[in-house]
Amino acid sequence: MHATSLSKIRALTLISLTLSMDSWEQIKFPSEDITAIQIKGNRGKLLIYNIYNDGKSNKTIRSLITRHRNTVSMLENSGTSKPHIIWLGDFNRHHPYWDDPNDERLFTNEAIEDTEILIEAVADASLELVLLSGTPTHIHNVTKKWMRLDQVFLSDHSLDLLIACDTNPDYRGIKTDHLPILTKLSLSVSKTKTIPFCNFQEVEWDKFKESLGKHMRNLDSSAHILNQQQLDRHCKELTLAIQHTITNTVPKAEICNKLKRWWTKELSQMCKHANKLGRTSYNLKADTTHAIHSEHKKAVKLYERTLATTKKQHWHDWLERADDPDIWTVHRLISAPNTDRGKSHIPALKYKTRDEDRIALSNEEKSTALAKNFFSEKPMQEPRQDEFKYP
Repeated sequence: MHATSLSKIRALTLISLTLSMDSWEQIKFPSEDITAIQIKGNRGKLLIYNIYNDGKSNKTIRSLITRHRNTVSMLENSGTSKPHIIWLGDFNRHHPYWDDPNDERLFTNEAIEDTEILIEAVADASLELVLLSGTPTHIHNVTKKWMRLDQVFLSDHSLDLLIACDTNPDYRGIKTDHLPILTKLSLSVSKTKTIPFCNFQEVEWDKFKESLGKHMRNLDSSAHILNQQQLDRHCKELTLAIQHTITNTVPKAEICNKLKRWWTKELSQMCKHANKLGRTSYNLKADTTHAIHSEHKKAVKLYERTLATTKKQHWHDWLERADDPDIWTVHRLISAPNTDRGKSHIPALKYKTRDEDRIALSNEEKSTALAKNFFSEKPMQEPRQDEFKYP
């Protein structure tokens, strides 16, 4: 709803590029604070609701209750089996069941009443809390005390899928006061195949020339080319020599979702150092006066400044060196409208084959249907006598 709603969007779901787009789809949900996706795996369908619940309202919780009841009613009418369901995110609710029971300042009458609404919604949806009670996930910006705001709920009939659910302090992000939560499920999903490509930027050209020279010396270049067959043979031999040289001397690389042209080894080291200090700081969270907390804060700030400076400097350097065709790439980047860079799904396509109605659901079926309709060999009609004919 980022393109239509004037309110802040407070729930964002990122999906790995390695997952096949046939294996997942986004579920429309009329809320700025919930994003929902459906994943198809070997154990059935998994519905993931990424939730931000405002601490001053129960609007999001009530919308979840309504959606769940409608989903159950629809499944019963269609005879479809129960899907696996996960509710996860920042629920902004405190309760002695998952918070520190000794921290009585959290358990006001109003807070407990609001939490009861969440507990009733979870029970109504037949969900179970899978993040271990007592595990803190959030540090207060002022008091520097740890508490529990984030939850992971899983449908009770899906508990056999659960492998692990715990916080991961090693990868706490910059400027974040919440810990990431890692949830592992036994659910196989189809993935895309990554094709390695030749990375010519990392070529050692002296070795490349030496290898190419060896292949070239084996070619019969003394004879004159007298006909087309000899020309084709020499071209083939030359092409094979270049291809063998590329295969043997050019390193391979794979495009991944973390590939950044501006990334440096220095940033990798600083990120690793900040994560290590963050893990130690979390383990010593009970001792708020320990020096490790300020040391971690300084390391994060230094990493943040270096990250921003490196990106900015890389952009400036690229602009200074930009030439045709890079200059057109620059124009495209700065003039393109803002988007969320989300992957667009082509909807199901209806088409006909020999007067039979069919529906293309997978990417392969959609590609085949589009290719047949756009590039099918149809006999050209004879032009009418009154139409203009080009010579």
